[in-house]
Amino acid sequence: MTKRQCWVAIAFALLLGGCASSGQDDSANDPLEPVNRQIFAFNHTLDDRAALPAATYYKSAIPEGARDGVHNFLSNLTLPITFANDVLQGQVTRAGLAVCRLGVNTTMGVLGIMDPATGMGCPEHDEDFGETLAVYGVPGGPYLVLPLLGSTVPRDALGRILVDHYFNPLGYVTYHGKLYVSLGENFLKLVDHRSRHIGALRGIERTSIDYYAAMRSIYLQKRESKIENDEGKAPDAPDMPDAPDVQQ
Repeated sequence: MTKRQCWVAIAFALLLGGCASSGQDDSANDPLEPVNRQIFAFNHTLDDRAALPAATYYKSAIPEGARDGVHNFLSNLTLPITFANDVLQGQVTRAGLAVCRLGVNTTMGVLGIMDPATGMGCPEHDEDFGETLAVYGVPGGPYLVLPLLGSTVPRDALGRILVDHYFNPLGYVTYHGKLYVSLGENFLKLVDHRSRHIGALRGIERTSIDYYAAMRSIYLQKRESKIENDEGKAPDAPDMPDAPDVQQ
């Protein structure tokens, strides 16, 4: 993506952001609902036929300790993103916690496979550029459902695609087949994350009158709580996966 394309994309996101007011309810902030519902149905079908079976097999075939190690390793890779956005938000204490986790878990935790940092007073948290933009007053824009990636808003989607992936350490390692490694990383993230939400998503689908509306509400509540650094009050639902690093 060229610099010009990047700025056009950002301008488009901000333009869309102006269409939405924070005082509107979920349905009023979903002007693309007919299209979103179609994409949601496509994603749901794909999840039933591919992601859910893969996640179910992964959860049944891989011991819990090994799955936790994979999850910890993947989480460790996101700490530079968290640190950078903590700094941009002026969150000095949280930036220090991110550095603590990165240093301790990368060394004592063997590249992040183990998590001694939590026991040493450096609990896990995450930040992204969409949250940073929100802190500085950039509106999210209308609710979107993207093919494969799921729920988001323009501000958050473009923040991940245009900014956050540049802080992924794997993006700065020179090797052949870099794209395949990136896709493999994101596939692991998807399977790991989906396997941790099998029961939660089944429960939401089984008990909700309108599964689409329920997932929309949960996503928007969770994002708002994350922006306010109050994640404990948010409903539990999967985030949008990270965008693959396609740089060569």
